[in-house]
Amino acid sequence: MEEKGAVKKLAALAQESRLRVFRYLVVVGKEGSTPTEISETLQISPTTLSFHLKELLNAGLVTQTRKGRSLHYLAEFAEMAQLLTFLTERCCQGVRCEVQSVGVCE
Repeated sequence: MEEKGAVKKLAALAQESRLRVFRYLVVVGKEGSTPTEISETLQISPTTLSFHLKELLNAGLVTQTRKGRSLHYLAEFAEMAQLLTFLTERCCQGVRCEVQSVGVCE
């Protein structure tokens, strides 16, 4: 990941509601969640949620899929892992440490 991409992702997460949405999608995992479920769980109005989901999509942190008539949003785990790797790649002067052993579910 290049610095510019990391900054874009971090900027998207540097807002409380977007961070909450992203963390919620990480918790629900590969099944994802509908905007209605996200809105009700996090107590974010649908209009506000729509704006924040668009920002997370634009940053590449979430994806959108259609299941029947419903849209589902999913955390983009590969992008999250790349961001974490970028942030920690020179951790502890290159010596293996606890930070580097953080895994991402498959």
